[in-house]
Amino acid sequence: MVADNVLSPIGKTTAGNFDQLKKSVSGVKEQNKPTVSPKPFFASLFNKDDINIEAGRTQFEQLLIDSISDALKNSYIDPKDKKTILIISSTKGNIGLLETEEYTLELEKRIALSTSGRLVAEHFGFVNTPIIISNACISGVVGIIAGMRLLRTGQYENAIVTGGDVISSFILSGFESFQALSPKVCRPFDKSRNGLNLGEGAATIILSTNKKYAKNIKVLGGSVSNDANHISGPSRTGKELSLAIDQSLKEAGLSANEIDFISAHGTATPYNDEMEAKAISLSGLQSSPVNSLKGYYGHTLGAAGLIESIISIQSLKEGVLLPTPGYKESGVTQSVNVVANIQPMTAKNFLKTASGFGGCNAAIIFGK
Repeated sequence: MVADNVLSPIGKTTAGNFDQLKKSVSGVKEQNKPTVSPKPFFASLFNKDDINIEAGRTQFEQLLIDSISDALKNSYIDPKDKKTILIISSTKGNIGLLETEEYTLELEKRIALSTSGRLVAEHFGFVNTPIIISNACISGVVGIIAGMRLLRTGQYENAIVTGGDVISSFILSGFESFQALSPKVCRPFDKSRNGLNLGEGAATIILSTNKKYAKNIKVLGGSVSNDANHISGPSRTGKELSLAIDQSLKEAGLSANEIDFISAHGTATPYNDEMEAKAISLSGLQSSPVNSLKGYYGHTLGAAGLIESIISIQSLKEGVLLPTPGYKESGVTQSVNVVANIQPMTAKNFLKTASGFGGCNAAIIFGK
């Protein structure tokens, strides 16, 4: 790993975000935005003046460009190098334009993620066509796994993996239709959990096989699986996420007791947290400290896997394990070691998990 960035309502850099998290600052609060919802809702959203959107771009595209720009400042990676690939993850991209613009064939093209990808790539002068990954809420983690695999083939030396999403009425109403939104700040894994909060954000991580970065934190292994269970409901057993975890451990050459902590998907919905707890237990990780960052950021969709991986990498670097906001009493049937308070730690490896609609699951392991 070369460099990274987290761009969120609580900070514009990774360091800025982590400083806020150590102070228990959350971006999730009650929002009154009639263009998104006729009634108040809890989410982590950018204020109007947080992002300077340049002409010809949408907020989604500007977030990606700003995040990539900050990550590149801290690296020697050249986007114009033919050995550098851009990977973009998002669940909905510019879908919100359907709410503000008249539907035409031109709008259909403008909304396409490939259009956004081309615009972002052209801004930085990438010579390679960007790869777009849109696989529900595991998109960010899958983006990193794709970058790792492409670098291992030798076709590329550098991978710039970025992702983002913004919240629109379409997205909010979709989660509302599943009765998945909490009327308060979410409480992952807690007995009183009753749904998720949504969030906006973007993040970028730069990977490289260049030997000058050999001593940096590495992506050690990653895997993707699918429940084949239900279009929106997760597996009832957790076996499929456990499979992804086990395959990631095998690829990383690690045993379960070598995972020092887990950054869980932890959406605070009844079924997701229950399934994830079962998967963690099935993989023999029930003693590993677990946290969820959704109480700080909300569910940032295509950015979630990236934001939460990068913040966890920062935890690894600083030796600080962040808590799970809102957690007081376990509300899952399998025993998992949910972290309730910030604490110092000595850690070498961590696991990041993610799950999403359609039964998709992903797991990835980072280590020093």
